[in-house]
Formats: sequence, structure tokens, C-alpha cells
Amino acid sequence: MTTLNQPVSRVQWVPIDQVEANAYNPNIVAPNELRLLYHSIKEDGYTQPIVTIWDPDTKTYVIVDGFHRYLVMKYHADIRDRTGGLLPIVVLDKPMNERMASTVRHNRARGKHQVTGMATIVFHMLDNGWTDERVCAELGLEADELLRLKYVTGFAKLFEDVEYRHAWESKRQIILKRDYVEPDAH
Repeated sequence: MTTLNQPVSRVQWVPIDQVEANAYNPNIVAPNELRLLYHSIKEDGYTQPIVTIWDPDTKTYVIVDGFHRYLVMKYHADIRDRTGGLLPIVVLDKPMNERMASTVRHNRARGKHQVTGMATIVFHMLDNGWTDERVCAELGLEADELLRLKYVTGFAKLFEDVEYRHAWESKRQIILKRDYVEPDAH
């Protein structure tokens, strides 16, 4: 295959009602991650097409990979409206066993985020001025997950001599608060 003959070189936009789920996908996404996927598509748009095969019997595109990206459009009118109800797809030509193998490969190849890597990202976001609430919203974290990630990085060590508060602040937030002068204070 040449570079120009790769499936990603042939992205098509098709009506969502011409796309359907396969009957064998073992991948399940937790509600929190599905909300994060919606947020990601809402903020960034579709950055990856749905991988499909063409089923001549049903005259539909059957999903090999990207079921949850499909679900986001199916259940969120704001996402559908942004693309006119069109879903980005690529089409593979594979027999059933190869399709199933492809589905599993796509699912397993995504990997998992390492705790230390995530903790480092969180530390930098907080240090760059984002609030706990914004970090949680943008990364799809629960407050207790954020607290554990802070602990992993040693972020909590910065506050060992500080009285505990439910919402800790980054070094940058503390400096900004310290240097803030109220307008009526002059």
C-alpha cells in the first residue's frame, strides 16, 4: 500500500442513519469516559473517522471501530447539527474474522494512561493556573481522582505545612492570591 492508498486518505462524510453498530464489539466505555468523549468532540470536533465496512445486504456501513464516537453523534443533537448529521468514516474491505480481529486490535492498541504521566499533566495544568474544577471538567476526572494524582506527583508535599482545605491551590494560584490587591484597598 502506498501512503495515498491508506484508508485515512479516503475519509467520507455519510449520513449517520447509514451507519450501524456491529454485533460483536467487546469494548464498553464507562459513563464518565463517554461524557469526556462528548466533551472532546464538542471542543475539538471529530479528529478520527469511524472505521467501517460496507454491508451490501443491509446497504449500511457497519462499524469496526469508533462505536462510541458514533453514539455521541447519535445521542447529541448539538454534535449532529455541527456536521449536518454526517459522520466521518473510512471503509475497509475485510471478511468477518478479519473485521473482528481489527475491532479488537483497535480497542487494545489504545492503551491506558499511566498514573505518573497523568499526574504530571495535572501538576502542570494546576501550576499553569487552571483550577481543580477546570482540570476535572477538561480531563473527565472526579475530585478524588484529582486528589490522588496530586499526591502521586508530590503536589501534596507543597502543602505539608498548610492547613488542609478541600480545594488545594497550585503554587501559581497562591502567588496570584498573595499578590492580588483589592480595588478598594488603596
